[in-house]
Amino acid sequence: MNQHTTGTPGHTENEIVIAAPLDLVWDMTNDLENWPQLFSEYASVEVLEREGARTVFRLTMHPDENGKVWSWVSEREPDRRSLTVRARRVEPGPFEHMDIHWEYKEIPGGTLMRWIQDFAMRPDAPVDTPGMTERINRNSVVQMELIRDKVEQRARERGTAAEPAVTG
Repeated sequence: MNQHTTGTPGHTENEIVIAAPLDLVWDMTNDLENWPQLFSEYASVEVLEREGARTVFRLTMHPDENGKVWSWVSEREPDRRSLTVRARRVEPGPFEHMDIHWEYKEIPGGTLMRWIQDFAMRPDAPVDTPGMTERINRNSVVQMELIRDKVEQRARERGTAAEPAVTG
């Protein structure tokens, strides 16, 4: 941690099993231009720069409960061989930093998708680290369930849906 960081570090981990082939999950969740159709919170994605696998893009959210529209620039670099994606906010806004690591794993019954977020809030941010941790954990579940439903629907349409693993 660099000496200029004053916020308390935040950390979240969320995962979901998607009953669909890994290739479909990977392709749909890494199609940035389609994120407004995949996530409910994003109004638009504007790709600013592409270099190899690395993409720099602006995400704009739908207005929040107070009518404020949040927007920021992020960069994202998927690595298909390791089934991981490294992302970070270039314009961190209320965060001192926000780093996101996506992991994908083929499992019986489909694909496990995991999001790990490490961040720190600026001292003047409208929410503190515990508040943002709670918000991220709550919202990640909502967004992951939406993504799961949309990817599984596409898999059914293609006839490639996986049977959910029986647990018990």
